[in-house]
Amino acid sequence: MPIKPTEKIWHNGKLIPWNQATLHVMSHVVNYGSSVFEGIRCYALPSGSGGIFRAKEHAQRLLDSAKVYRIDVDFTVEDLVSGMVELIKTNRTVPCYLRPIILRGYGEVGVNPFNSPTEVYICNYEWGKYLGSAEEGVDVCVSSWNRLAPNTMPAMAKAGANYMNSQLIKMEAIMNGYVEGIALDVNGFVSEGSGENVFVVRQGTIYTAPLGNSVLPGITRDSVIRIAKDLQIPVIEQMIPREMLYIADEVFFSGTAAEITPIRSVDKISVNKGVTGPIVKTLQKEFYAIVRGEASDRHHWLTPVPVSTKQPVGV
Repeated sequence: MPIKPTEKIWHNGKLIPWNQATLHVMSHVVNYGSSVFEGIRCYALPSGSGGIFRAKEHAQRLLDSAKVYRIDVDFTVEDLVSGMVELIKTNRTVPCYLRPIILRGYGEVGVNPFNSPTEVYICNYEWGKYLGSAEEGVDVCVSSWNRLAPNTMPAMAKAGANYMNSQLIKMEAIMNGYVEGIALDVNGFVSEGSGENVFVVRQGTIYTAPLGNSVLPGITRDSVIRIAKDLQIPVIEQMIPREMLYIADEVFFSGTAAEITPIRSVDKISVNKGVTGPIVKTLQKEFYAIVRGEASDRHHWLTPVPVSTKQPVGV
């Protein structure tokens, strides 16, 4: 997915030209991976304006991730959300993907990060589907790479360094002919995909791994759980053995990029004969109705952006 540059990037509270958002090669983040980030979608609404999906929750998770890594940030949740709105209005790109990132910049050489400055950026750009068809589903494998063990790297922080593990999972899957990989935790239980949470449906109940299974507390994951409860579909957070993936009635991913994507097969074993199941379809229908402004925003998930788009962009 090539990045389509926009006009401006938000940097430490000010808008700068896209091409000026550069780093020195000796920045701490380049050498040691010291960054935390978010991925956020802004959807086009029927009014012609935009709606940022759960902007406050994403901003809070970004600051929480920074806190875990002892990165001091001078901006509040409100500042970051305001920056997102300002950026989208300026670039007039709706729908779009937002990438806020906090990183340690150019300061000193060495593992000790404390004397490197904190830089805060927000970018936005056009971006469509991540994993492919949300109707037909995707083929995945169980990765040979495990998710990070507890007390090694904090799985609850969305840190750039964690995604070296994700890259190994993703590359292995692609090289073996799959769209995505599902990682197990250090004890062999289902954890998550390279960039998505995993849900399993069995006999009308939805199961998903708890945070203790090296799972990122996904914003879309939480949204799926809330929507399911609204629809009176039972949801249980519990450890999931690998074999549950093979005998499940439905399996699906959730994530900002993936949204709600059904899984058609796991390790070449078909899920529900390779057909998207009724619970996934129901969740998708309700999720898209909310984020696209076709249903009531009953949970107040959308932050409005009064912007006139340059041209319609499909997602």
